[in-house]
Amino acid sequence: MQFATLEPVAASPDLPAITDAEAAALARATVNLFGHWQLGDAEARVLLGDMAPRTWARWKAGGIGRIDRDLRARMAILMGIHKALRTIFTDPARGYAWIRKPNAALAGQSALDVMLRGEITDLIDLRSYLDAERGAW
Repeated sequence: MQFATLEPVAASPDLPAITDAEAAALARATVNLFGHWQLGDAEARVLLGDMAPRTWARWKAGGIGRIDRDLRARMAILMGIHKALRTIFTDPARGYAWIRKPNAALAGQSALDVMLRGEITDLIDLRSYLDAERGAW
């Protein structure tokens, strides 16, 4: 049996998957999304990987600074969750409210309860669940 030979691909560790401009746009979108989700400051900071209170206050005021790779990934996942909810619910308000409603598929917890555990894997798991619910697989 013969297998095809794969050509090696050079890694580019110094090139972010999400550019600085995209990260800044994600940050602004995240602040807006959290407003729709009616998150308190402490909740927002947990979802953003335990962001410092001063940094979160600066973001809300429109001052976005340096954004590390973990935070870029968290925001991208949160936008994926938002996109899935917008696909599932034709009325945006229902999607925004859904994150606080108890859900049997989440062992009676709300999506927000799951996300507030604080691990990036919790965000990934919720996004995977929503993607499956909307038929992305």
